[in-house]
Amino acid sequence: MDSIATLATLDELGLSSSYTSQQRIKLAFPSPLSPLTFQAKTFSSSICCTGTGLHSGKKISLTLNPAPVGHGITFTRTDLRHSLKIPAIYSNVVETHFSTVIANPEQPTIKMATIEHIMAALGGLGITDAAIDVNGPEIPILDGSSSEFIFLMECAGITHQEAFLPYMEILKTVRVEDGDAYAEIRPNHCYKGLTLDFSIEFSAPAIGQQSFVLNLSADSFRNEVANCRTFVLRHEIEKLYDAGMALGGSLDNAIVVDDDKILNPTGLRHPNEFVRHKTMDAVGDLNLAGMPIHGYFTGHKSGHGLNNKLLRALFAKPDAWRIIPTATPRDKQKPSPVNALLTN
Repeated sequence: MDSIATLATLDELGLSSSYTSQQRIKLAFPSPLSPLTFQAKTFSSSICCTGTGLHSGKKISLTLNPAPVGHGITFTRTDLRHSLKIPAIYSNVVETHFSTVIANPEQPTIKMATIEHIMAALGGLGITDAAIDVNGPEIPILDGSSSEFIFLMECAGITHQEAFLPYMEILKTVRVEDGDAYAEIRPNHCYKGLTLDFSIEFSAPAIGQQSFVLNLSADSFRNEVANCRTFVLRHEIEKLYDAGMALGGSLDNAIVVDDDKILNPTGLRHPNEFVRHKTMDAVGDLNLAGMPIHGYFTGHKSGHGLNNKLLRALFAKPDAWRIIPTATPRDKQKPSPVNALLTN
């Protein structure tokens, strides 16, 4: 088989740009069919919203646009001339300190920040293809959760496309650590899909120790974690301001914790909203795998950086996973350019 031709077909499938040769081989020669199905989805129409950037404090407009099968999720800076699309893929993450930030390797100085909540909403609803235009350096924070992104996406309408996508099945445990914090993914024998098992520990009595488990589906995401807001400890706010961050933060888009007190007048949306939010963040971070995952994720005190480190470690170990093609509604595999090459 001609290797250049194979790479071209993987490009057509939207699967080649960020994968190594070993990973491409696994994508080109996937494993047998599974009863799990993941249908490609996009928006029925374009829709726009305006909000404030959490860290920049700038007024920012965002437009969600439909995209064809294989396009994936991309972000484009419309405030800058000649800005390239930035594919939302784990290998394009360039910063994780205050938020998840991505950049196109061909334009590393043009970045898109604070993508985690919209990526969580996209992953939670199973939207696989979208072209997102943003006229600023970050995604607007809205209310600090994913719920307003969910509302926006449902207003645009969600279309099921005529394609069923492959997914990643985890075969072996992969784990990364940072002190007593860790992120791990292992085979999932209890749920057909992605399970997230998250725990946190904070010295502030208002948070303390919390844990939460989510079997990810559109309904569970929408009902259990989508409306859970980002949070900050009061004593950290001045440090963030000094670093030029959180300039758009307020009680309207973040929970502020002062030792044993919640400073927001409306209080919490869930007694364990903090760990639910961290679980939502992890949905967004793992959505940067670029395909659905069948596995069991465990995070303890993990954040954007450790979650991204886990994806990098996972993709660096091709024996820890395999790609499973999914079936059409009639239980027939959708033909692909790769399959055509193999049969010619």
